Amino acid sequence: MRALRYSILGATLLMIPCIISAQTSENEKFTPAIEDNSMFVEEAYNQEDRIVQHISNLVFLPVNEENIYYSFTQEWPAFGLRHQLSYTLQLYSFVKADVAGFGDIFINYRYQLSYKENFVACSPRLSLIIPTGNHSKRLGDGSWGLQFNLPVSKRWTNHFINHFNLGTTYYFKVKQDEIGFSRSMISYFAGFSSIWLVSQKFNLMLEYMTYFVANPDYNNKVYYINENIIAPAFRYAIDVGKLQIIPGLSVPFSLTKEEGTKVGLFFYLSFEHPY
Repeated sequence: MRALRYSILGATLLMIPCIISAQTSENEKFTPAIEDNSMFVEEAYNQEDRIVQHISNLVFLPVNEENIYYSFTQEWPAFGLRHQLSYTLQLYSFVKADVAGFGDIFINYRYQLSYKENFVACSPRLSLIIPTGNHSKRLGDGSWGLQFNLPVSKRWTNHFINHFNLGTTYYFKVKQDEIGFSRSMISYFAGFSSIWLVSQKFNLMLEYMTYFVANPDYNNKVYYINENIIAPAFRYAIDVGKLQIIPGLSVPFSLTKEEGTKVGLFFYLSFEHPY
């Protein structure tokens, strides 16, 4: 019930800009805006032709336990706007457990299914998960896998955009060294965000994500842990010639039944330029 209340609260908060701006004319021509990925919610805009983007995420969650997560993603257009290829590298550091190392690698493909200024943008993604992380040290899941996400973006006015995510992650054979079992597992996630375009270069953001993460028990059955994240954030665009630099900062609140509320910090940095 607590997880359901968190989900309802997050959705209600994020729907406010949508309600305010619902009367906008469908024929309105919008001013330029930052079309970067958010911190947690994936936006449905592929890279433009011959534009490459380098994205770094640095996460402390929770701050007082010294768990550090870093990821690097590089996005490339493939034959124009329709197709996009990217990869994601991950690095973990659990300071108190004295464990650090690289996690699993994601190879991603996105297809720009639709992109209309006054309608919606939709860009489904399929990712191959390569088990390069050390599973015994909690640096990976120890299994090949696939992840699917359906991001949808809608700009309502010159000042408000909403983004929606719905996805699933499937692992073919997750190792459970402690109990001697291996089995396939599937997890689910969904997200919703509101972006307030304070100006063309400055955004205030509110994101909500919910995760249902599969875990095996000692009978080799699956139970799910639900984590809800509510994250206020901001980002700012800096143009240096043809290079666009976008730093961002988020304060995520992680809410779970098992561990209560934890607070973290999320630093975002993007470099985008032609090649």
